[in-house]
Amino acid sequence: MGRRRKKLRLALPGILLATALFGCAGGAPPAPKSVRDQNTDFSAFRTFGWYAMPSVGDVDQPLRLLDKNIRDGIRNEMLRRGYTLDTERPDLLFAYETARETKVENAPVRVGMGVGGYSGGFGGSVNMSTPSVRNFQEGTLIIHAISAQSNAEVWQGKISGQVKGGTLEPAAVRNVVGLAMQDFPSRSGP
Repeated sequence: MGRRRKKLRLALPGILLATALFGCAGGAPPAPKSVRDQNTDFSAFRTFGWYAMPSVGDVDQPLRLLDKNIRDGIRNEMLRRGYTLDTERPDLLFAYETARETKVENAPVRVGMGVGGYSGGFGGSVNMSTPSVRNFQEGTLIIHAISAQSNAEVWQGKISGQVKGGTLEPAAVRNVVGLAMQDFPSRSGP
């Protein structure tokens, strides 16, 4: 347990690196990945709350805003799935991590050739591109669901994508949280 708690406590400094989540401008949204403990009966969970993480109270406003927007996104997704928020004795505890990493994209040399004819004439061409390398930022959001009874992680959702401009707008953050949690089990019945 000590290693898990330490890892989760390290999550908030990582947020400083990811104040801009990927604004999925154009193209398909990034594909989320999730892992679920197959031995866990999710129908036993009715309520959720927050795993004790370091406070963001003493940091800059953008970080506090991002924390609020991610928590609001998780809360909205859980309420939509039929769970109830319980700040006293929740069945599930949620924590999250964010990270931002510089990645390198490599475009190799390309050679193109064309041959054709028109009105009795014949022609051809050869084109060659130069190799190029560019850096881009990749943002990652990982959401952890922990059983309060066993203090074990029972579900994890992760989404990574190229940071495009970045925004702290609540709707954009809710969209990313929704994508990361799309495979989280819904409650059936009361």
